[in-house]
Amino acid sequence: MVAAMDAVRVDGALLVSPFRLYRYDGSYALEVHATHPTRFGLIKPFDPGAADVAAQIDAWAHTAGVVGARLMLTDGYADAAASTVRSGLDRILAGAAEHGLPVNVLCWHQLKLLGELAARHPNTRIVIDHLGLPQPFHPPPPAQPFAALEDVLALAALDNVAIKVSGACTLSHQPFPYDDLWTPLRRVFDAYGFERCMWGTDWTRAVELVTYEQAVDAFRVTDQLSESERSALMGGTLARIYGWRPGGQP
Repeated sequence: MVAAMDAVRVDGALLVSPFRLYRYDGSYALEVHATHPTRFGLIKPFDPGAADVAAQIDAWAHTAGVVGARLMLTDGYADAAASTVRSGLDRILAGAAEHGLPVNVLCWHQLKLLGELAARHPNTRIVIDHLGLPQPFHPPPPAQPFAALEDVLALAALDNVAIKVSGACTLSHQPFPYDDLWTPLRRVFDAYGFERCMWGTDWTRAVELVTYEQAVDAFRVTDQLSESERSALMGGTLARIYGWRPGGQP
């Protein structure tokens, strides 16, 4: 990852502890930060079913390198929404607000639930992961990758909701530079404003669909973005929302 970043002059990135590999254990992310303390801001998932999840959020917020938390709103949360899991979700979001931690949310197929949570916790900064859309781990891309776009756009009405335009290249049906993405992405930019939009690669999930360089250059060299839009999308908005820059820069 560091070598790929160096090759295309990316100074730093948010490292979201990979749920498929480590579940709720953030020790790998912490190990990476210990080795590369100036390059990564750390985010890890939390289990809303854990009885001590509020204490976990408090401990995580006081850990070096930490910039945020994550929720995994998988399909099973729909049935659990009124149970102890719902209480856990509320504790996570309330604790994050108390510590000023943005909460990244993987919420494809659960956009309605996300809207309910965001409305109930207006003081919590919520960041939609991966455009709020299902994204593939292997080729091919979904036949209709932007089928749920209207529901994603509706969430922009909530002022505390921002969005990561991460993994977008994996949704394209065209080769680099993925020209078919710009019409739907422009709708996202217009709905949220660049002050609430952040670029991302979702590497290494996306390695079988796009190279790191392609995921960077699709946004860096395009004429679809002005320089001010590109600056916000590829670092400025992230620095403001997460309060973090690589190397501890002001």
